Amino acid sequence: MDTPFLADKFAAALPYADYLKTGTEEQNRRWHQAFDSSKLADSQAHLLRSFTRRMHVLIVSGIWCGDCALQIPLMHRIAMANPEMIHLRILDRDLHKDLSSQLKINGGVRVPVVLFLAEDFEVCSIYGERTLSRYRSLARKQLGDSCEIAIAPPDPDEQTATLQGWLDEFERIQLMLRISPRLREKHGD
Repeated sequence: MDTPFLADKFAAALPYADYLKTGTEEQNRRWHQAFDSSKLADSQAHLLRSFTRRMHVLIVSGIWCGDCALQIPLMHRIAMANPEMIHLRILDRDLHKDLSSQLKINGGVRVPVVLFLAEDFEVCSIYGERTLSRYRSLARKQLGDSCEIAIAPPDPDEQTATLQGWLDEFERIQLMLRISPRLREKHGD
């Protein structure tokens, strides 16, 4: 995955609202439900507004995927806090197998997988498919006595923890970009 390939993939990817148009009414309802029930705390929004390095966030997704419906709206909420510095785009996993096949996790082609890219499309991080809080919740549900109901609204505590998990990764990448010798030289700071 070289930078021209990733730049082309980013150019082919869809903004959040356009990606949602590829789904069914029910899929859209689930994505909107996750987005509408999420909120950034003032301190989180302030942190995101302080970002000074542009990052490209390329998400490999499936509109049908429950984990995508729960997590990508949170990433969109994060990106909305500083759209000048956080450019988020989404690709369908099955339509872009030339990329998704290179992003296997634990032997499988999973979603969502997030590529955090510098302003020049250099790879900073590949993160997928779930945050630690999401895995903890799934483990409690799948290894315990309860089971998850896919049509239920997101658990508020899990959603808050998942939002914070993604926010931590966005901040980690921003700090990586901010102290990068290559980018500091380029920007003279």
